[in-house]
Amino acid sequence: MTEASIADHGLIGDLQTAALVSTDGSVDWFCCPRFDSPSVFGALLDDERGGHFRVRPADRAYTTKQMYIPDTAILVTRFSTEAGAGEVVDFMPPTGREATGNHRLVRMLRCVRGSMTFEVDIAPRFDYGRRAHRTELTAQGAVFSTEALTLTLHPVREPDDARLAHVRVDEGDLRVTVELAAGDVRGVVLESGAAGPPREIRVAEFERLFDDTVAFWRSWLSRCTYSGRWRETLERSAITLKLMTYAPSGGLVAAPTTGLPEQVGGERNWDYRYTWVRDASFSVYALLRLGFVEESAQFSLWLRDRVEERAGGEGGPLNIMYRVDGSSDLKEDSLEHWSGYRGSRPVRVGNGAADQLQLDIYGEAADSIFFADARGLQVGHRGWSAIRELLDWLAAHWDQPEEGIWETRGGRQDFTYGRLMCWVAFDRGIRMAAARGRPAAVETWTAARDAIYEQIMEKGWDAERGAFVQHYGSSVLDSSLLRMSSVGFISPYDPMWASTLRAMDAELV
Repeated sequence: MTEASIADHGLIGDLQTAALVSTDGSVDWFCCPRFDSPSVFGALLDDERGGHFRVRPADRAYTTKQMYIPDTAILVTRFSTEAGAGEVVDFMPPTGREATGNHRLVRMLRCVRGSMTFEVDIAPRFDYGRRAHRTELTAQGAVFSTEALTLTLHPVREPDDARLAHVRVDEGDLRVTVELAAGDVRGVVLESGAAGPPREIRVAEFERLFDDTVAFWRSWLSRCTYSGRWRETLERSAITLKLMTYAPSGGLVAAPTTGLPEQVGGERNWDYRYTWVRDASFSVYALLRLGFVEESAQFSLWLRDRVEERAGGEGGPLNIMYRVDGSSDLKEDSLEHWSGYRGSRPVRVGNGAADQLQLDIYGEAADSIFFADARGLQVGHRGWSAIRELLDWLAAHWDQPEEGIWETRGGRQDFTYGRLMCWVAFDRGIRMAAARGRPAAVETWTAARDAIYEQIMEKGWDAERGAFVQHYGSSVLDSSLLRMSSVGFISPYDPMWASTLRAMDAELV
């Protein structure tokens, strides 16, 4: 099992995939060429069979600290030993809007003070450790390959530099020793889909790659319009959301990982490397509030395309989740050969909840679109046609049991939160139709909205508990209902709401 905790990892990425780097300099998670592709490095979930790409001092008596270069997604892992101080600077140069198999994982090694010898261990385990690979060592680098994927290792050095001469291959894994003195910069670039064989990269080219990546992130972050006291914190959150965006489609993954447990040792270890309508709607809403307009516009188009694909089909105009390219094949499977994060099994890939009915997604999507429309991203004709189809379907199907926001697998219920967000969907649709003078079945939508309001007040309220409850007929409290006031369903000064907050404070906080 991996020794590093989940919290002991930083995230880097290129807007099509991402990697997690631990505080001991190990890439413990990396999927290629996309977020939802099979992993190449998966030590986060199985240290023995998952694979890793580790860079750390040869002297094991070191202390370590990890941080980001300000206003970027470039991660610095700093090591200190008795002999000196050095750092590993990790980043992935951003890719464009076209889907590509070419990705670069860049690891810059720098000695800041004294001297430091780094050990670079590269142990790929392709296809979640299920596919054997070949390793070819050349004078200019190395190639790790399978029939499906090839990774090329380019060393960073000067022509007369012999300090990367200490190389050893062991059963397909590679170890390189790099000796540095103060001021030295060296490193490696691991590239998928390389256009040619391994090549030596000069330090000047390496540093230009670093500078270009810094410039990209600072240029993107300059669009932020927030200037309050929490600017640094919110900008770091925005960078994280951007790192989880698949640039070719605009879809945001809920997480770059799979198999991490809700509770250590438990079985609820789901695969979140997909675009949930709910999560993505929340994310683009947050980004738009910070001034990042492009992400909201692209996601709105992504959402429109999903509705159009299901036009006239059964089961509703939207799935609850999709792959990053918009496809919906998410067959769930278990990786029985992996031990899981600290023994949390099974490790799952794919997601069996993809076919669930979760009615709240329509409210989250409509709320996000309404927010964007009110801030200048006006919905076009195709987009409005998709919204009309969505709400017309919902008007006929909102009053039914569903699996709900928590994706329960114990049967459908009349979840109060699901009804609440259906109310939001109709409310936002009615407002957009009125504000923009758009054609719509406003009378039908209004009747549905008002019926939901009456039903929640009658069946979602438990008088004995003095609170709104998770689903009709239960007495269980549900933190998702904290949104009732923020979405405008109930006044924050209503005695029923104050009573609900007191109940939640006593039981859930």
